[in-house]
Amino acid sequence: MLLRHGHVIAEGWWAPYRSDIPHALYSMSKSFVSTAIGFAEAEGLLSLDDRIVDLFPEELPETVSENLYVLNIRHLLMMATGHASGVDFWACADGNWVRYFLETPIEHVPGTYFAYNTCATYMLCAIINRVTGQSIDDFLEQRLFVPLDLSKVTWDVCPRGIAYGGMNFTLTNEDIAKFGQLYLQRGEWNGKQLLPASWIDEATAYHVSNGDDGDNDWTHGYGYQFWRCRHNSYRADGAFGQFSLVMPEQDVVLAVFSGTEYKHELVSSVWETLLPGISEGILDPDETAYQELGDRLKDLRIDVRLEETHSKVERLIQDRFYALESNREHIERISLLFDNGEAALAIRKNALDQSIRLGRGFWVMNDLSGSEQDKAMKVAGSFRWREDATLEINLACVEISFRYRLVCRFEEERVELDFSANLYWDWLPQEGVLIQGHCR
Repeated sequence: MLLRHGHVIAEGWWAPYRSDIPHALYSMSKSFVSTAIGFAEAEGLLSLDDRIVDLFPEELPETVSENLYVLNIRHLLMMATGHASGVDFWACADGNWVRYFLETPIEHVPGTYFAYNTCATYMLCAIINRVTGQSIDDFLEQRLFVPLDLSKVTWDVCPRGIAYGGMNFTLTNEDIAKFGQLYLQRGEWNGKQLLPASWIDEATAYHVSNGDDGDNDWTHGYGYQFWRCRHNSYRADGAFGQFSLVMPEQDVVLAVFSGTEYKHELVSSVWETLLPGISEGILDPDETAYQELGDRLKDLRIDVRLEETHSKVERLIQDRFYALESNREHIERISLLFDNGEAALAIRKNALDQSIRLGRGFWVMNDLSGSEQDKAMKVAGSFRWREDATLEINLACVEISFRYRLVCRFEEERVELDFSANLYWDWLPQEGVLIQGHCR
């Protein structure tokens, strides 16, 4: 979604993704936590110079180091806590993430060393809880979400009920466009100053160095949970290409959800393609170009092209259960039931049974129930025959950035399943998992 001068200029979603389905922000949520701190400071509930040791005296280690003693809220916002790397709160055994953070050694003087640290964002949420007596979602509800008419959300929480802050938060594309527009307008919304303009300026300014590669938008300095980037712009940024990019000099906001490992190339394309097309003056009307753009945006979709419409193998494998050998993806068995233009995939994964409808060359949306560990989610499914005995199944988890492909090769009583994904959390390229199975 592209906004200029406060108006939507262009918007489009690649089907099966839709404008009305909230999408994971990943670390873009950090900028919302920063905004909560801005509200709290404006209301006199805290100062950015407040020391963390004073806010959580009951959680301090026996020995308070000099670096921990001087650590303050501003350092948390800057990702300059002094830790050599991010604090891994998943390693905390007793669920007290605040104490775990405070016990983790701080190697550098706070404010002098940038290290991306999601636990620092968590600590900001803990501070909001401490100084307001509210969770961050309750605190932001009337201050941000209601005035901007943002989607109703809930934040995942730690074992002690404090929001993660730096992840596990979803909004729509329009929501993050509004958020960027609020910052572009320096805190003003519908004639009312929601946040002080001074906070907007400070939060998005350069506060700490994160590198010196001029062509890399991850090395142009860091603000208060906002990334500085080229052309005097800044962005709220999340894993796999989620961002709300604010370009003050051009009066532009660009809101994007993606599923890509190539975040650098994605942001670079804004400077190489979009920026040169932004003029200062008013363009003459061009109805032909406007219609072409509208048609292109309306027809965006991830194609699942049919190579073979049917296969004689369908009748042979109909409703058979294939038990799979032990594998990394924990897929235990699959079966397929074909019915005219659709198929139903029954799959057991992590001891959870799911039935997913698949369209023959088109996408079908499913609402899948969740396990005790996982939330329910929307998954779009499709299938096609590559050749007579090779079936390709595509699954798009439309609320997150992940898509999965299962290529099933059938031979008599056996199946060979090649499982692959568009992304992996460990950031390293991985080949698909080859899994053997037999009919039961």
